[in-house]
Amino acid sequence: MRGDTATWRRASTSCDRPRVSHDSSLRIPKEPHNKVTVVLGAQWGDEGKGKVVDLLAMDADIVCRCQGGNNAGHTVVVDSVEYDFHLLPSGVLNKKALSFIGNGVVIHLPGLFEEAQKNLQKGKGLQGWEERLKISDRAHLVFNFHQAVDGIQEQQRQQQEGKNLGTTKKGIGPAYSSKAARNGLRVCDLVSDFKVFEDKFRMLAEHFLTMYPNLNLEVDSELAQLKVRTERLGPLVTDGVYFMHQALNGPSKKILVEGANAALLDIDFGTYPFVTSSNCTVGGVCTGLGVPPSYVGRVYGVVKAYTTRVGVGAFPTEQKNETGELLQTRGREFGVTTGRKRRCGWLDLVLVRYAHMVNGFTAIALTKLDILDTVSEIKVGVAYKLDGEPLPSFPANMDVLTRVSVDYETLPGWCCSTESARSFEELPLKAQIYIRFIENFLQVPVKWVGVGKSRESMVKLY
Repeated sequence: MRGDTATWRRASTSCDRPRVSHDSSLRIPKEPHNKVTVVLGAQWGDEGKGKVVDLLAMDADIVCRCQGGNNAGHTVVVDSVEYDFHLLPSGVLNKKALSFIGNGVVIHLPGLFEEAQKNLQKGKGLQGWEERLKISDRAHLVFNFHQAVDGIQEQQRQQQEGKNLGTTKKGIGPAYSSKAARNGLRVCDLVSDFKVFEDKFRMLAEHFLTMYPNLNLEVDSELAQLKVRTERLGPLVTDGVYFMHQALNGPSKKILVEGANAALLDIDFGTYPFVTSSNCTVGGVCTGLGVPPSYVGRVYGVVKAYTTRVGVGAFPTEQKNETGELLQTRGREFGVTTGRKRRCGWLDLVLVRYAHMVNGFTAIALTKLDILDTVSEIKVGVAYKLDGEPLPSFPANMDVLTRVSVDYETLPGWCCSTESARSFEELPLKAQIYIRFIENFLQVPVKWVGVGKSRESMVKLY
């Protein structure tokens, strides 16, 4: 018996086993072939992101939107024509680039096509836009009743607390609520079986009607409009994950991501609850496009040379005086989406440093420096105090933020025009000092400085 066992062991160890081939190169970390360049707002929005995107989009192959909806507003001036964008990536003006609306965006279809039509009437920049736009099949849809609910909720907040959130009433919050509640409808639903879509749409409308009995719904009318738009939408729809994967891993491409809103409006990191309903910090690029983190390259933060905010919410450096009025008037500070007058104040570097902590900016684009051309003394917020004690970080609690006092550094104004400057050396010395002060405080370089409205007025420093 022992001899038989020994024989079996020899046979089992000596038998030929098939060798499993292995590609050892798979174990070597690979640097991504293409990386995305990201442009993000570093304050409360309205920093001039559209101008920076337009500048970078000139030689981009793909320009993407990853979050938000038509609550965002970007103004771009090309050949003296002023285009206003809300859903379309402002890179759509580049006729050689593809524009992509990712899964993280919520889309109001009537708003999308109306926006395109209005811009077509302004100039030739948008001609052929449908041939160079792709939309993720996983993007959620905003319906008219989402917009109606947005208005009702805002009215209720005003009645109950006397303090609304200052939403744009574009239905963005309710649409993201539907997404989180898992009863929302996506682009892929609309372009598939319309009868199935119709049933789901009616259920969703009924859901909101149960919650808001006074809601004025025109279900049949909206369904009829959606059915017509489906024919136009169909050719634009693509598998967004596959589209981005191919772009990132295919031939060399310059891929630009245009952030909407801004860091202090981020649903997680912003001045909650006075925020938007999406992640407008760098993490939203990954979740809103299906881009792996290792494929995120340069991240540019756009910072206005002073601070503005639309609507309500804490604003430590706000100037409710002649300075605030001067900034508002000279800067033409009205919201692109709502037309509301923006509140204005001094540059708050505590706030911008916090945005850098979250986003890890590679460099800064400093916009609207020319608005400060007539100011003799310029103040910059450099620290917060609460009850006389320094705050070590940007507070999460908005009741705390409304009570902080600001420590300012006062810098001399340059009191002359910067609008003709096309290099750092051509800027007034005191303007140069202002820029270097910002760089030194943030420990982030300023790559561009905006001294006018056009893309040519973005002065490249390095």
